[in-house]
Amino acid sequence: MSAVAVERTRSRLLRDPVVAGIAGVAAATLLHVRDPHVDGAYGSCPFLELTGRPCPGCGGLRAVSALTHGDVVGALSSNALAVALVAVLALAWATWAVRRARGTGARMLVLSDRALVLVLVVAVAFGVFRSTPWGAGLAP
Repeated sequence: MSAVAVERTRSRLLRDPVVAGIAGVAAATLLHVRDPHVDGAYGSCPFLELTGRPCPGCGGLRAVSALTHGDVVGALSSNALAVALVAVLALAWATWAVRRARGTGARMLVLSDRALVLVLVVAVAFGVFRSTPWGAGLAP
């Protein structure tokens, strides 16, 4: 394979990680510029509106906004699960980009059925726990 063909293949492989990275940076920039702490800035959580209880994602936008301002403690107090998710996704994206740069067609995240169930169980457990007196410190 010629050097031009190899470079063209590598460019195609890197397209998806670059587009995903740009989308992630754009979303983080929006959350940095438009403060989600202002009531109604991004609408309201339908689960919270219907039940009066925060869902596992409640506080996630505020957590990411706090991260973009360098406030890790504030982010953790808004939604610790969202902070963990941001860290996992950043690591997964970086690994994906490096693998693609090396010429493999790897996907970003591949979860087995067991791993997907585990993620869902953790999210539900987090949502339930933060609604109890013992997990009140995790409430947004």
